[in-house]
Amino acid sequence: MNNKVNYTMVGILVIIAMSLMMAFTYWLIKPEASSDLKKYTIYFDESVLGLNIDAPVKYRGISVGKVKVLEINAKNSEQVQVTISVLKSTPIKTNTVAKLTAQGITGLTYINLSMGGHNAEVLEAKENEIYPVIKTVPSFFENFEKSLGDVSSQLSSTLGLTEELLSAKNQKQMALLLQHSASVMHKMDILLDDKTIQHFHSTTKNLDEFSYKLNKMMPDIDNFLQSSVKWEDEIAVSFASITTSYVGITASMDEIKRAIASGEFNIQDMSADIIPTMNNTFLQMQELMIKFEGALEQYDNSPSDILYKKETIKKAPGEK
Repeated sequence: MNNKVNYTMVGILVIIAMSLMMAFTYWLIKPEASSDLKKYTIYFDESVLGLNIDAPVKYRGISVGKVKVLEINAKNSEQVQVTISVLKSTPIKTNTVAKLTAQGITGLTYINLSMGGHNAEVLEAKENEIYPVIKTVPSFFENFEKSLGDVSSQLSSTLGLTEELLSAKNQKQMALLLQHSASVMHKMDILLDDKTIQHFHSTTKNLDEFSYKLNKMMPDIDNFLQSSVKWEDEIAVSFASITTSYVGITASMDEIKRAIASGEFNIQDMSADIIPTMNNTFLQMQELMIKFEGALEQYDNSPSDILYKKETIKKAPGEK
């Protein structure tokens, strides 16, 4: 009696479980109304590993459809043609893009639709297109693979250059370079010993002292140049006076010659004009010679006075 009750209960439970499984299966694969769906085509230039039929299609993370067809593009064998069906209410615009996205750590992949500006136009099928074509962008793994390829290429190039740099010929050249550098450094150490550095410091000190003395001498040199200019001006004036006197004497002599030739020679009248002029000329020449003799005597006694002697300021009566 108990065995019959147990079999009956087991049978009922099995029937209920099978019914639930069938209902769940029907819910998963239940047909959708075609009036609520719209199909699109996507061409992927990369591998679609992990993407299967009925894989979800999401728009900004929200499930809006499924993958219906996976096949190779008949017009381009390097592309994978994917046909998807999504709800018509999904805002697929001309700037909407599709990207393959990994679903956690399961290895499965789904299609994620993004962008689609609010003001953009709705995507429609063009001429010779069965369904509207959604643009694609590289997935994370595609970008990562490309970056790895670039890094690998650069690393390979770097290793090749390093191998070339470390060749036997270059190693020999580097050894010679290091040897010459060590020789130069040794010579520099010998050259820059304590004695040489001390001489260098002494030379620098002497150069500073010379510059200081030269700066100190500059005012005396300026005074000398100014005195020379003044002296030259005085000499020029004296020579001009002598020239004028000489011209006067020449005119007087011409006058004497004319008077002698005409018989009008009057020594008293002629001497009244000639003697003062000659006297003035002789006095100026005497003064000039005195100045020359004084300057030469000063130079013979103390040549340095020309540069360093300062002008003595005469004091007024009563000043100390």
